Amino acid sequence: MKIAHVIGGALLKGALLNLLLCGYPVMAQVTHPGQTSPLRPAPPTRYPHTPGYVAAEELPDGTNPSPDSSGNFIIGPTHNPAPEMMIQANVPKGRVYQFTMNSQDSKIYPGIAREPNTFGSPDPSNPDRLIVSTSHPAPYTRHIEVYVPEQYVPGTIAPFIVGADGPDHLLFTALNNLVAEHKVPVMIAISIGNGSGDAQGSERGLEYDAMSGTYAEFVEQEVLPLVESKCRVKLTKDPEGRATMGGSSGGSCALIMAWYHPELYHRVLTYSGTFVNQQWPYNPESPHGAWEFHEHLIPDSPAKPLRIWMEVGDRDLFNPNIMRDNMHDWVVANENMAKVLAAKGYHYQFVFARNAGHVDGKVKQQTLPEALEWLWKDYHPVTK
Repeated sequence: MKIAHVIGGALLKGALLNLLLCGYPVMAQVTHPGQTSPLRPAPPTRYPHTPGYVAAEELPDGTNPSPDSSGNFIIGPTHNPAPEMMIQANVPKGRVYQFTMNSQDSKIYPGIAREPNTFGSPDPSNPDRLIVSTSHPAPYTRHIEVYVPEQYVPGTIAPFIVGADGPDHLLFTALNNLVAEHKVPVMIAISIGNGSGDAQGSERGLEYDAMSGTYAEFVEQEVLPLVESKCRVKLTKDPEGRATMGGSSGGSCALIMAWYHPELYHRVLTYSGTFVNQQWPYNPESPHGAWEFHEHLIPDSPAKPLRIWMEVGDRDLFNPNIMRDNMHDWVVANENMAKVLAAKGYHYQFVFARNAGHVDGKVKQQTLPEALEWLWKDYHPVTK
């Protein structure tokens, strides 16, 4: 392991929209090794007031929902960076520590990879299940960056946020300003790189899309002890002082961490969460992967002590593979999430962004500061 540190389209409505959502002719990804995947057409633009979507408050262009509000909101089409996303000369800059973790050092994730230019094929006996035959053991190197605010007092216990697909320098910039403005607590940010690849059969897919507590256990047992020792910080054990964050599959991972280990995490922030059928290997206990969250898990379980912030773009992903299982529409998945969270009485804020793609960078720069402020509302530190 090494360680270093540095400082601091037109809107689609009615029958046309229904046609797109039910039968949009997306090109299939390949199923045979050695072939390349054809380009897919851009996802259709979804209309936020489509029948079946949640009722949402349309905000003036360029504004965000208040950190004091909950429920469903529509923003855009203009997305300008929030002031807190700019580096301010007179604001204290946190220190960012960097180190790597190698696959051979992990007892939980020794490493896999899917062969390049391959994907998988639907199970003939179960179209909801994808067969991947080109995945094999493979090493990886994982990059970690840890933000420690200038205001952190060495030896004290700090709240923290764990982010997927790191490093996330936008998060670090936002925290410099928000901590200085006393809008969020003096907190550590742990930005963890994935183990490479994407989706079924890859290390990233195994870490982020699997419906289990394994990734949270990996972070708890193998990452956080290194953070404390290498960065000379003390991390709180209080789940109220622990948050998860991510985009796409990293967003589903953020919720998975808190859902399966609510004794560890109570706060979740997601951009374009992959709450779709992307789990691999197949698990009969959660046959539809993260689609199970809004299909069964949240509706059929007692409410957990979670506070959840979510965003999706009007041009977010739509059915980008060969499964044709009606469980690969990111907009529908996030709309369904908002619906079931409201029905179960969760504290949540859901943002539908006009003129936005998948994990849209401009939307993140507009919304992240107020999303973080909302996420940490009512936090009271525990010092033991």
